[in-house]
Amino acid sequence: MAGKPMTEAERATRIDLAAAYRLAALNGWDDTIYTHISAAVPGEEGAYLINPYGLLFEEVRASNLVKVDTRGRKLDDSPYQVNPTGFAIHGILHAARASARCVLHLHTEWGMALAMVPAGLLPTTQHAMRLFQRLGRHAYEGLALGEAEGQRLVANLGELDGLILENHGTLTVGQTVAEAYMLMHHLERAARAQLQAMAATAGQVIVPTEAVAAHTYRQWVGDGSERDGDAEWPALLRRLDRIDSSYKD
Repeated sequence: MAGKPMTEAERATRIDLAAAYRLAALNGWDDTIYTHISAAVPGEEGAYLINPYGLLFEEVRASNLVKVDTRGRKLDDSPYQVNPTGFAIHGILHAARASARCVLHLHTEWGMALAMVPAGLLPTTQHAMRLFQRLGRHAYEGLALGEAEGQRLVANLGELDGLILENHGTLTVGQTVAEAYMLMHHLERAARAQLQAMAATAGQVIVPTEAVAAHTYRQWVGDGSERDGDAEWPALLRRLDRIDSSYKD
Protein backbone atom coordinates (compact mmCIF):
# COMPACT_ATOMS: atom_id res chain seq x y z
CA MET A 1 0.00 0.00 0.00
CA ALA A 2 1.34 3.40 -0.98
CA GLY A 3 2.13 6.04 1.58
CA LYS A 4 2.98 5.55 5.21
CA PRO A 5 2.68 2.11 6.82
CA MET A 6 -0.72 1.08 8.11
CA THR A 7 -1.19 1.73 11.82
CA GLU A 8 -2.81 -0.71 14.23
CA ALA A 9 -5.67 1.77 14.62
CA GLU A 10 -6.34 1.76 10.88
CA ARG A 11 -6.13 -2.03 10.79
CA ALA A 12 -8.71 -2.28 13.58
CA THR A 13 -11.00 0.17 11.78
CA ARG A 14 -10.67 -1.82 8.55
CA ILE A 15 -11.68 -5.01 10.35
CA ASP A 16 -14.70 -3.38 11.99
CA LEU A 17 -15.80 -1.80 8.72
CA ALA A 18 -15.43 -5.05 6.77
CA ALA A 19 -17.42 -6.78 9.50
CA ALA A 20 -20.19 -4.22 9.14
CA TYR A 21 -20.41 -4.98 5.42
CA ARG A 22 -20.57 -8.73 6.04
CA LEU A 23 -23.18 -8.36 8.78
CA ALA A 24 -25.24 -6.06 6.55
CA ALA A 25 -25.14 -8.72 3.82
CA LEU A 26 -26.28 -11.39 6.28
CA ASN A 27 -29.18 -9.13 7.25
CA GLY A 28 -30.21 -8.65 3.62
CA TRP A 29 -29.37 -4.94 3.82
CA ASP A 30 -27.26 -4.95 0.66
CA ASP A 31 -28.30 -3.74 -2.81
CA THR A 32 -26.05 -5.70 -5.18
CA ILE A 33 -22.92 -3.49 -5.55
CA TYR A 34 -24.57 -0.26 -4.38
CA THR A 35 -24.77 1.76 -1.14
CA HIS A 36 -21.88 2.31 1.23
CA ILE A 37 -20.57 2.14 4.75
CA SER A 38 -17.57 4.40 5.32
CA ALA A 39 -15.24 4.97 8.24
CA ALA A 40 -12.72 7.70 8.96
CA VAL A 41 -9.08 6.61 9.19
CA PRO A 42 -7.74 7.20 12.71
CA GLY A 43 -4.98 9.79 12.79
CA GLU A 44 -5.38 10.81 9.12
CA GLU A 45 -7.54 13.89 8.86
CA GLY A 46 -9.70 13.89 5.75
CA ALA A 47 -9.08 10.22 4.94
CA TYR A 48 -11.73 7.54 5.06
CA LEU A 49 -12.33 3.94 3.97
CA ILE A 50 -15.07 2.81 1.61
CA ASN A 51 -16.06 -0.32 -0.29
CA PRO A 52 -14.53 -1.12 -3.70
CA TYR A 53 -16.97 -0.40 -6.52
CA GLY A 54 -18.16 -3.60 -8.15
CA LEU A 55 -17.90 -5.91 -5.13
CA LEU A 56 -20.83 -7.32 -3.20
CA PHE A 57 -20.97 -6.58 0.52
CA GLU A 58 -20.17 -10.25 1.15
CA GLU A 59 -16.89 -9.84 -0.76
CA VAL A 60 -15.57 -6.93 1.28
CA ARG A 61 -12.45 -7.62 3.33
CA ALA A 62 -10.28 -5.44 5.55
CA SER A 63 -7.56 -5.48 2.89
CA ASN A 64 -9.68 -4.47 -0.12
CA LEU A 65 -11.34 -1.42 1.40
CA VAL A 66 -10.22 1.68 -0.50
CA LYS A 67 -8.71 4.68 1.27
CA VAL A 68 -9.88 7.98 -0.20
CA ASP A 69 -9.98 11.64 0.75
CA THR A 70 -13.20 13.60 1.13
CA ARG A 71 -13.04 14.58 -2.55
CA GLY A 72 -13.03 10.94 -3.60
CA ARG A 73 -9.38 10.75 -4.61
CA LYS A 74 -7.65 7.45 -3.83
CA LEU A 75 -4.92 7.63 -1.21
CA ASP A 76 -3.59 4.11 -1.75
CA ASP A 77 -2.63 1.84 -4.63
CA SER A 78 -5.89 -0.12 -4.63
CA PRO A 79 -6.77 -1.60 -8.03
CA TYR A 80 -10.42 -0.86 -7.34
CA GLN A 81 -12.45 2.21 -8.21
CA VAL A 82 -15.07 3.76 -5.94
CA ASN A 83 -18.64 4.83 -6.71
CA PRO A 84 -18.86 8.63 -7.24
CA THR A 85 -22.24 8.80 -5.46
CA GLY A 86 -20.36 7.79 -2.33
CA PHE A 87 -18.44 11.07 -2.32
CA ALA A 88 -21.49 13.30 -2.48
CA ILE A 89 -22.91 11.65 0.64
CA HIS A 90 -20.04 10.10 2.59
CA GLY A 91 -17.19 12.43 1.73
CA ILE A 92 -19.07 15.59 2.51
CA LEU A 93 -20.45 14.24 5.81
CA HIS A 94 -17.01 13.11 6.95
CA ALA A 95 -15.58 16.50 5.99
CA ALA A 96 -18.31 18.47 7.74
CA ARG A 97 -18.75 16.54 10.97
CA ALA A 98 -15.78 15.17 12.86
CA SER A 99 -17.97 13.05 15.16
CA ALA A 100 -19.39 11.17 12.16
CA ARG A 101 -16.56 8.65 12.15
CA CYS A 102 -18.77 6.10 10.41
CA VAL A 103 -21.51 6.84 7.85
CA LEU A 104 -23.90 4.03 6.93
CA HIS A 105 -26.30 4.49 3.99
CA LEU A 106 -28.67 1.78 2.74
CA HIS A 107 -31.47 1.06 0.27
CA THR A 108 -33.31 -1.62 2.25
CA GLU A 109 -36.92 -2.54 1.49
CA TRP A 110 -38.14 -1.33 4.87
CA GLY A 111 -35.98 1.78 4.78
CA MET A 112 -37.18 2.74 1.31
CA ALA A 113 -40.79 2.09 2.32
CA LEU A 114 -40.38 4.28 5.40
CA ALA A 115 -38.87 6.98 3.18
CA MET A 116 -42.22 7.19 1.34
CA VAL A 117 -44.28 7.70 4.51
CA PRO A 118 -44.99 11.42 5.20
CA ALA A 119 -45.04 10.93 8.97
CA GLY A 120 -41.69 9.15 8.94
CA LEU A 121 -40.64 7.03 11.89
CA LEU A 122 -43.20 7.10 14.71
CA PRO A 123 -42.29 6.30 18.34
CA THR A 124 -44.32 3.09 18.24
CA THR A 125 -41.64 0.71 19.54
CA GLN A 126 -38.69 0.82 21.91
CA HIS A 127 -36.35 0.61 18.92
CA ALA A 128 -38.03 3.67 17.41
CA MET A 129 -37.82 5.57 20.69
CA ARG A 130 -34.03 5.23 20.67
CA LEU A 131 -34.22 7.51 17.61
CA PHE A 132 -36.94 9.82 18.94
CA GLN A 133 -36.26 13.30 17.55
CA ARG A 134 -32.85 12.06 16.37
CA LEU A 135 -33.65 11.61 12.66
CA GLY A 136 -33.65 14.39 10.11
CA ARG A 137 -35.23 14.33 6.65
CA HIS A 138 -33.80 15.08 3.25
CA ALA A 139 -35.98 15.59 0.17
CA TYR A 140 -35.23 13.56 -2.93
CA GLU A 141 -33.36 15.48 -5.65
CA GLY A 142 -32.28 12.67 -8.00
CA LEU A 143 -29.07 10.65 -7.85
CA ALA A 144 -26.86 12.14 -5.14
CA LEU A 145 -23.99 13.49 -7.21
CA GLY A 146 -23.85 17.25 -6.64
CA GLU A 147 -21.92 19.25 -4.08
CA ALA A 148 -24.88 21.59 -3.54
CA GLU A 149 -27.06 18.69 -2.47
CA GLY A 150 -24.26 17.49 -0.24
CA GLN A 151 -24.38 20.77 1.64
CA ARG A 152 -28.12 20.35 2.14
CA LEU A 153 -27.49 16.84 3.46
CA VAL A 154 -25.02 18.26 5.98
CA ALA A 155 -27.53 20.89 7.10
CA ASN A 156 -30.37 18.38 7.41
CA LEU A 157 -28.25 15.95 9.43
CA GLY A 158 -26.82 18.58 11.76
CA GLU A 159 -25.87 16.81 15.00
CA LEU A 160 -28.58 14.15 14.68
CA ASP A 161 -28.06 10.37 14.53
CA GLY A 162 -29.34 9.89 11.01
CA LEU A 163 -31.54 10.85 8.10
CA ILE A 164 -34.56 9.55 6.28
CA LEU A 165 -33.69 10.17 2.65
CA GLU A 166 -37.13 10.63 1.13
CA ASN A 167 -37.93 8.22 -1.74
CA HIS A 168 -34.40 6.88 -1.39
CA GLY A 169 -33.38 5.14 1.81
CA THR A 170 -31.86 5.66 5.25
CA LEU A 171 -28.61 6.86 6.78
CA THR A 172 -27.07 6.66 10.23
CA VAL A 173 -23.81 8.01 11.62
CA GLY A 174 -21.74 7.09 14.66
CA GLN A 175 -18.52 7.80 16.47
CA THR A 176 -17.65 4.16 15.81
CA VAL A 177 -18.60 1.60 13.19
CA ALA A 178 -20.41 -0.33 15.90
CA GLU A 179 -22.52 2.68 16.86
CA ALA A 180 -23.60 3.48 13.29
CA TYR A 181 -24.41 -0.20 12.74
CA MET A 182 -26.54 -0.53 15.86
CA LEU A 183 -28.41 2.69 15.12
CA MET A 184 -29.29 1.26 11.72
CA HIS A 185 -30.34 -1.98 13.43
CA HIS A 186 -32.77 -0.01 15.59
CA LEU A 187 -34.04 1.96 12.58
CA GLU A 188 -34.59 -1.17 10.48
CA ARG A 189 -36.40 -3.01 13.28
CA ALA A 190 -38.55 0.00 14.04
CA ALA A 191 -39.42 0.67 10.39
CA ARG A 192 -40.41 -2.93 9.76
CA ALA A 193 -42.59 -3.15 12.86
CA GLN A 194 -44.30 0.18 12.18
CA LEU A 195 -45.02 -0.51 8.52
CA GLN A 196 -46.29 -4.03 9.15
CA ALA A 197 -48.60 -2.76 11.89
CA MET A 198 -49.87 0.07 9.68
CA ALA A 199 -50.57 -2.38 6.86
CA ALA A 200 -52.50 -4.67 9.22
CA THR A 201 -54.59 -1.91 10.80
CA ALA A 202 -55.20 0.50 7.91
CA GLY A 203 -52.70 2.90 9.41
CA GLN A 204 -54.20 2.96 12.90
CA VAL A 205 -51.41 2.26 15.39
CA ILE A 206 -50.90 3.04 19.07
CA VAL A 207 -48.43 5.91 19.46
CA PRO A 208 -47.24 6.73 23.00
CA THR A 209 -47.12 10.34 24.12
CA GLU A 210 -44.10 12.50 23.35
CA ALA A 211 -43.34 12.57 27.08
CA VAL A 212 -43.14 8.77 27.20
CA ALA A 213 -41.07 8.65 24.02
CA ALA A 214 -38.66 11.28 25.36
CA HIS A 215 -38.36 9.43 28.68
CA THR A 216 -37.62 6.16 26.89
CA TYR A 217 -34.98 7.86 24.74
CA ARG A 218 -33.25 9.16 27.87
CA GLN A 219 -33.33 5.64 29.31
CA TRP A 220 -31.71 4.33 26.12
CA VAL A 221 -28.80 6.80 26.11
CA GLY A 222 -28.30 7.09 29.86
CA ASP A 223 -25.40 9.30 30.87
CA GLY A 224 -23.61 8.75 27.56
CA SER A 225 -20.83 6.65 29.06
CA GLU A 226 -21.90 3.60 27.02
CA ARG A 227 -22.61 4.08 23.35
CA ASP A 228 -24.71 1.95 21.04
CA GLY A 229 -22.61 -0.97 19.91
CA ASP A 230 -20.28 -1.09 22.91
CA ALA A 231 -22.04 -4.16 24.33
CA GLU A 232 -23.42 -5.65 21.10
CA TRP A 233 -20.45 -5.43 18.74
CA PRO A 234 -18.25 -8.14 20.33
CA ALA A 235 -21.19 -10.55 20.21
CA LEU A 236 -21.87 -9.70 16.56
CA LEU A 237 -18.21 -10.29 15.69
CA ARG A 238 -18.31 -13.68 17.43
CA ARG A 239 -21.34 -14.58 15.32
CA LEU A 240 -19.56 -13.49 12.16
CA ASP A 241 -16.41 -15.41 13.09
CA ARG A 242 -18.45 -18.60 13.42
CA ILE A 243 -19.88 -18.09 9.94
CA ASP A 244 -16.91 -16.70 7.99
CA SER A 245 -13.90 -14.93 9.44
CA SER A 246 -12.44 -13.94 6.05
CA TYR A 247 -13.61 -10.33 6.56
CA LYS A 248 -10.46 -9.87 8.66
CA ASP A 249 -8.12 -10.73 5.77
